[in-house]
Amino acid sequence: MSATESTPASVDAAGAVLIAEEIRNGRLREIEVAWPDHQGHPRGKRLNAEGFLARAAGQGFAFCNGALCWDVAGDLKDGLRLADWGTGFPDLFAVPDLDTFRWLPWRAGAGHVVADVVDHHRELIRTAPRTVLRRVVERLASLGYQAEVGVEIEFHLLDAEGRLPVTDGVHAYSLQKLNEFDPAFDAVLSGLRGFVELEGGNSEYGPGQAEVNLRHGAPIAAADDAARFKYATRELARRAGATATFMAKPFGDQAGNSMHLHVSLWRDGEPAFAPRDGSENDLMRRAIGGVLRHLPGIVLYGAPTVNSYKRFEPLSFAPTTATWGGDNRTVAIRSLVETPAATRIELRTGAADAQPHWAAAGLLAAVVAGLEAEGADPGDRGEGNLYGEGQPLPATLADGVRAARADEVITEILGEDAVHDYTALAQSEWETAILAVTDWDRERYLRLV
Repeated sequence: MSATESTPASVDAAGAVLIAEEIRNGRLREIEVAWPDHQGHPRGKRLNAEGFLARAAGQGFAFCNGALCWDVAGDLKDGLRLADWGTGFPDLFAVPDLDTFRWLPWRAGAGHVVADVVDHHRELIRTAPRTVLRRVVERLASLGYQAEVGVEIEFHLLDAEGRLPVTDGVHAYSLQKLNEFDPAFDAVLSGLRGFVELEGGNSEYGPGQAEVNLRHGAPIAAADDAARFKYATRELARRAGATATFMAKPFGDQAGNSMHLHVSLWRDGEPAFAPRDGSENDLMRRAIGGVLRHLPGIVLYGAPTVNSYKRFEPLSFAPTTATWGGDNRTVAIRSLVETPAATRIELRTGAADAQPHWAAAGLLAAVVAGLEAEGADPGDRGEGNLYGEGQPLPATLADGVRAARADEVITEILGEDAVHDYTALAQSEWETAILAVTDWDRERYLRLV
């Protein structure tokens, strides 16, 4: 069954039983129904718990389909396939995946669920980010494999005005420095427990910069958790008197914020990447080969803004070229050969400003392409400092858009309509940026040209 023909999660799911019980005992009074837009912004509604399950089992919760053509600032962009002025902007419907129910950390008596986006016929909207990822997961399943995805995300904690980091100095992994992130960092980690599957956090390579690792899981669940993590971190930090930013490069002279993705494949409950003679097996090499071959075309899905590309600097721990290697942080694709269950591929091109469902879909589409293609072997592992080696990655958002549109294989796997709309929004973002007259322009040119 294709993604566009699939139905959203059943209201008979185990989550429905929990929700019904919490409504009956009076603990649950309100439920946030959330769905991610193309920018990763949490869209949705706050709903009274009374009557929620009946509505969820019916049409769902209506909203204007213009929400699928908003840019990062919330401005409506025309010319998308399923949502533009020519459609009249009809209703779409958020149908909750009830197994995603979590208690909201900052409002007593409130819960939170993630929703699929469907049309009047209750069919999944093929351009919605969660549907795009589901389409790739189904394509991978047709080859006999399931994926596990792990997400690690960096962010900066700034003062309440969003100007200065909460600490100075660069002390990655410093517990002493991490204490200086409190009370905001403690408020974030404490609040996140039970809301997302959290492994832990540490200080990172910039002032006020932290990293959090989320527990690996099935791709849609992992992307849902990453999206909820960003939503909750911003709100928990705000309530603690700080600002959390996932901007890829908030300070020009400091490290940027990444979102690295780890992926392993499984078959019949067994790790399909299990090493052979202490190295990558044939399946893993084909997967790496697919990611390497299609890396320029998938960078956009993990680097969706003008600012994303300012991370890509030599000797910055962010990659600049299409390379792969072993446990080597100068590469774009890191092959981590460990125990059979822990052996995985890490993609290091993604920025923290990425939409998690799109980022995961892009990576898994390249894995699928490698498994389906002939001759997808990646060649020899790179060794040593690989900055300057290999094909350059897209250097600007415009380059990323061109590369994504040119990759017909990835476009077919993700869905042509979805790629059209996603790249149209990214192209619009680029055009907005290049028309903006900034302080940099004035300071550089006002008196000298």
